[in-house]
Amino acid sequence: MLWSKFIQPRLISFACATKPFMIQRIKIVPLAKGTVLEIGIGSGLNIPLYDENHVKKVVGVDPSEDMQALAKDRINESPIDIQLVVADAAKIPLDDQSIDTIVCTYTLCTVSNPEGVLKEMKRILKPGGKFLFSEHGHAPDESVNKFQLRLEPFWKFLADGCHLTRSIPELLRANGMKLDKMETMYLPSTPRFVGFNYWGSAVHDL
Repeated sequence: MLWSKFIQPRLISFACATKPFMIQRIKIVPLAKGTVLEIGIGSGLNIPLYDENHVKKVVGVDPSEDMQALAKDRINESPIDIQLVVADAAKIPLDDQSIDTIVCTYTLCTVSNPEGVLKEMKRILKPGGKFLFSEHGHAPDESVNKFQLRLEPFWKFLADGCHLTRSIPELLRANGMKLDKMETMYLPSTPRFVGFNYWGSAVHDL
């Protein structure tokens, strides 16, 4: 209880706030427009990065009330209307085609049902809407990938279910999302097993 309620949320928030990961967030989050759904809002690290001139409202979904509690100060300091929802990302209480932009940073690696989450994204996203993402995952180098596979069972326990070996582009394509822009690299000053990063945008593959 102490681990999952107090220690783990703060440990994850600290790790996700390191400079290399924050630089990746800066590449993605300010591109959001209109009514935004952020999946896995956690401790609210992205909140200060939204452009108040282009974002009307942010609905932040996360299954952990303990993580959301860490976001309160950032919400209070934001000029944007931020609404928090405690929910499974595969069952989001929002209307069909009600969201202009979906933002997802370092969350697809963790969700237990990524196929269900992506199906829900497609339901909620308006026609022409964008899915903006920055995620770590399956490394292209065989030696790194072998280490990821060996470490993953322990890592999933330590990092609340985080998978090291998910291929984000394959996951998106297999679930009806069309990549319209994506870049990859190993993040600097970051262990390679957790530092291979994908970022970009996707739309419905109609």
